[in-house]
Amino acid sequence: MSNTNSYIYFDYNSTTPIDPRVLEAMLPFLKDYFANPSSTHHFGQSINEKLKEAREQIADFINAESNELIFTSGATEAINIAIKGVAESYSNKGKHIITVSTEHKAVLDTCKDLERKGFEVTYLSVSQNGLIDLAELQKAFRPDTILVSVMYVNNETGVIQPIKEIASIAHEKEALFMTDGTQAVCKIKIDVDDLGIDLLCFSGHKMYAPKGIGALYVRQRDNKVKLVPQIHGGGHEQGLRSGTLNVPGIIALAKACEIASEEMALNQRNISALRDKLETELLKLPNTSLNGDSENKIYNTSNICFKGQDANVLIGRMKNIAVSNGSACSSAVVEPSHVLKAMGLSDDNAFASLRFSLGKFNTLEDIEIVINRIKELTQPNLNYA
Repeated sequence: MSNTNSYIYFDYNSTTPIDPRVLEAMLPFLKDYFANPSSTHHFGQSINEKLKEAREQIADFINAESNELIFTSGATEAINIAIKGVAESYSNKGKHIITVSTEHKAVLDTCKDLERKGFEVTYLSVSQNGLIDLAELQKAFRPDTILVSVMYVNNETGVIQPIKEIASIAHEKEALFMTDGTQAVCKIKIDVDDLGIDLLCFSGHKMYAPKGIGALYVRQRDNKVKLVPQIHGGGHEQGLRSGTLNVPGIIALAKACEIASEEMALNQRNISALRDKLETELLKLPNTSLNGDSENKIYNTSNICFKGQDANVLIGRMKNIAVSNGSACSSAVVEPSHVLKAMGLSDDNAFASLRFSLGKFNTLEDIEIVINRIKELTQPNLNYA
């Protein structure tokens, strides 16, 4: 079994364990090298030099310049800084934003907040396979459109949107293009120049680094992006994100990028083989169907509907197996996944869906155990010896 505490962990899209090499890299900066990098004394400046190296390493990983990278507490903060920052900075040009109905709540809730402040937002629909219609995108533009925000890889279904084409359309219409790359960075190669990305958000804890560190790429070359700061107090990060830098987190993020650059292809081969076996076997069961496009999909994710089942009950009965459902839970209110609903699923089928998201520490043994357990729970009258 691949995981500690006797858990089989299939919830990597939620968060990842820290790679031991990442932990080793960051530990000295929790203990011995603790100085504030903004301090003017030698100790602080020596830490600042390490941060510069880390910043360059992370920027190189996405083919950016080091001055285009802003460190945050994670993708949610990066998304808020990006969308609100663009809205305020370009409000003289227009107050119209285009996004997608299946975006993460960090994008949707930020857009809802802007709507309360007088901005207008178009929420693109998706087809049953989770992909947007580029013709619908074209028609959504207005003279006052300032930003298009489309998630690279959907966190629930793994569906990959045609980011390069979307960015090209946005630029033709003289709008900025932003993507939430949280589920893409470190899984697939990202070149912000080749893809035409103006703003990119991502989190360390989705790529084997700790929680509490993330980054925002803000294009400064060519089509320079201007943001109005959302957090004030000290002028850190070029004035866009004030606050003492999370040095251990930044070092960890750089190490995670270094490891990914060396092992991404290997991880893709190994994880996709495991995911494919899991998906193939589970879809052989009666009353099952795949949620999301089967081709344009990240290699670690499978979202499957087990018709007639209750995903929450299945999760509870799996005990030592960690998977996720598509439901968003808020206190006592449980709602069906907005992503699956946007793709045309009924409430019942949305509530019957499970997301399996794998990572580099999973094994074939994990896959076989989960397949058998799912069979036992969903087909109790059949014998799977």
